[in-house]
Amino acid sequence: MNTDQSNPPAAKPAAEPVAAAPERRAGRANLSQLIELRWLAVGGQLATVLVVHAGLGLVLPWAEMLSLLGILVAFNLFSLWRNRLAQPVSQLELCIALLVDVGVLTGQLYLAGGSDNPFIYLYLLQVAVASVLLRPTYLWAVVLSTVTGFVALTQWHRPLLLDPSSPTTLSPNYLGGLLLCFLLNAGLLSIFIVRINRNLRQRDAELAELRQRAAEETHIVRMGLLASGAAHELGTPLATLSVILGDWAHMAPFAAEPELREEIEEMQRQILRCKAIVTGILMSAGEMRGEAPRLTTLHAFIEGLARDWRAAHPSAGLALRSEGLPEVEIISDSALQQVVANLLDNAAEAAPGSQPTLVASCPDEYTLSLSVLDEGPGFEPEQLRHFGEPYQSSKGQPGRGMGLFLSVNVARTLGGRLEARNRDGEGHGGEEGGAAVTLTLPLASLLPPQSPPHASLR
Repeated sequence: MNTDQSNPPAAKPAAEPVAAAPERRAGRANLSQLIELRWLAVGGQLATVLVVHAGLGLVLPWAEMLSLLGILVAFNLFSLWRNRLAQPVSQLELCIALLVDVGVLTGQLYLAGGSDNPFIYLYLLQVAVASVLLRPTYLWAVVLSTVTGFVALTQWHRPLLLDPSSPTTLSPNYLGGLLLCFLLNAGLLSIFIVRINRNLRQRDAELAELRQRAAEETHIVRMGLLASGAAHELGTPLATLSVILGDWAHMAPFAAEPELREEIEEMQRQILRCKAIVTGILMSAGEMRGEAPRLTTLHAFIEGLARDWRAAHPSAGLALRSEGLPEVEIISDSALQQVVANLLDNAAEAAPGSQPTLVASCPDEYTLSLSVLDEGPGFEPEQLRHFGEPYQSSKGQPGRGMGLFLSVNVARTLGGRLEARNRDGEGHGGEEGGAAVTLTLPLASLLPPQSPPHASLR
């Protein structure tokens, strides 16, 4: 049994290859693309050498050029073998593969006219491929190699003899313009393709976040349906218990015993509380649409939150601080009440021996901030990283952690946000520890529709 219990922690590293699987697949796919592109280059260069040497009658060092093609073929066969290995393909390997392609292309151009050869602009293809596949550090290594090859070929190359009696030469001005054109093309290709890739990655990240939110909202809808159904089902047994307790309160054996009578009264109070909770669930689920929204003031709303929580937790206590709240009329939002109550419950559980603190303030005239402070051990770094995610709880019990998840989504629905931090900059377990969870939302989300924010806050 002991060995079984020690196995689960050892399974954590196995999650790393799963998380890295998309990147591993991308590296292999990119190397496969380079292999296919290299086969095309081999076929194209071979056809060009044969056509120019045999068809056009130009003098080419075909033996040396075919030797370079042999090197390219051998390297491509090595790349095929490498791509079958289990190790992931790194950025350095992709960069080396492109540098080999640049080197072979430079050798072919050296043997066939250098900068006079119109195929010199194949360098730009290498730059474009590197811009898509490589990170900026490796990309600039490829760009530097192509520019160096281009500049070298303008000075050192075997002339392309269109006519064996008179080798062709180009003027220095033409070569300078050719080099400038190449530098502009290489630089612009690198910059704009990198930017386009960055925009695509940002778009993919935003789409992933939207998909995550959609999945969370679907999960919330399912939970709402489950809660609504449970509230309907609980109505009948609660009513039955209320009737039975009422009968017991009038029976002589119970009425004659003060202690039993007090316990029955406490049970009746708890049943009334359960009925209020069930009613709140049904109202949040839209089951009681006939009731108009209740208007109140911001001060009364905050004080009501504190009063209701104190009544439900008489042994815990609650400190309330209101700082700069305006005299404004708002709608009493039941979902917001449940969020604050859940945060206070968590604070009371985190520090059982002390009372939580609710701080209500308005940093500006358009924003409401509600902070729940406790004197507990604070959040661990892992909890802060996954704050608000479903089933992430420090209580160590299955199914816990949904309260904060729902609170985060209620805050998001109201146009606000829920944030957590450790107080006084202390980490987990600090002597002056404690946690602070702050709900920030626009006041406009609580105002009646007919009352614009600027008019209500004056």
